[in-house]
Amino acid sequence: MSKDGSTYSPVCKTATKACEKGEFPISVIGLDHGHINGMVQNMLEAGATLDMVWDKDPEKMKNFKASFPKVMMAKAEEDVYASKESMMILSSIIPNERWKVGLKALSHGKHYMSDKTGFTELDKLEKARSAVAESGLKWSICFSERLQVESAVLAGQLIEEGEIGDVIQIMNIAPHRLAPETRPDWFFNKEQYGGILCDIGSHQFEQMLFYTKSKTAEIVHSQVGNYKHPDYPELEDFGDCTLLLESGATGYTRLDWFTPEGLGTWGDGRLFILGTKGYIELRKYINVGVSSDGDNLYLVNGTRQEMINAAGKTGFPYFAQLIRDCLDGTDLALPQEHVFEVSRIAIEAEQKAKVLKGFQ
Repeated sequence: MSKDGSTYSPVCKTATKACEKGEFPISVIGLDHGHINGMVQNMLEAGATLDMVWDKDPEKMKNFKASFPKVMMAKAEEDVYASKESMMILSSIIPNERWKVGLKALSHGKHYMSDKTGFTELDKLEKARSAVAESGLKWSICFSERLQVESAVLAGQLIEEGEIGDVIQIMNIAPHRLAPETRPDWFFNKEQYGGILCDIGSHQFEQMLFYTKSKTAEIVHSQVGNYKHPDYPELEDFGDCTLLLESGATGYTRLDWFTPEGLGTWGDGRLFILGTKGYIELRKYINVGVSSDGDNLYLVNGTRQEMINAAGKTGFPYFAQLIRDCLDGTDLALPQEHVFEVSRIAIEAEQKAKVLKGFQ
């Protein structure tokens, strides 16, 4: 397990191929966040093939080619959009620029997947909605804290099977390790990264909607603060938010950049799902004091109490489903309105957040 969240890129090696070789070529524009490696590799495991890559930084392109030797390094960004091969463009460019890549991808007849967060401004989100409506193409966001965590996938399956009844509340604790010396300048510029609720909060809001089977949610309260990093005045190192979901359930998340150095991974992510017939706890990335293994799911209901290690049990079905959605015109991997509603909640939670004074 990586101790650096910026390079954390889990890959499922047991994926079922969703297409024949060469049937679904993909390309990449923008290598600003390390998540792109996992996004690409999981698409390849699901059957995609890699066409081209472009980034304004030649060194990043060289490093990417070292990981994916068969990729062609484009001479210009426009070459990727103009490619007759690629059917989808993936991007982990700086967050407030991800919408631009998406609009150009769709305008060139290509589907699009970005790293989270996909948007930092509501007007850009509306441009994306219009582009999808006009083109009929997919605009997806890789919310890796559910889509690339097998225990989180298994939790969804158990809920669907009725193991804990109707979901009443989601509580998500999402600590991250900052390691400021490893972070680029844009990471500390709020206009560029969007704020803590918009950025890593988007993961948590996605899970709240998904597990409660809700299409929308109301922001009850949100707050952000900078408690310990006066040298980075635009960094929000703490945030929390409560949602009222469409289903009637509630959701609470706490986000922070305070993972201590002694922890053996980048963050002790926990998810608690309370249902009318039982509950589920996920210890996603480590089981502190017990094991360094992640993907630990705890299930308690009317007939059993057990711990399940989900590693190797579910895979990451999102990637294969997304390929089929693009080829078949279906909407199964991550419904389009779900993607946009998560983005809307994340942006508005940030906009409405009370700013805490912290300890400074």
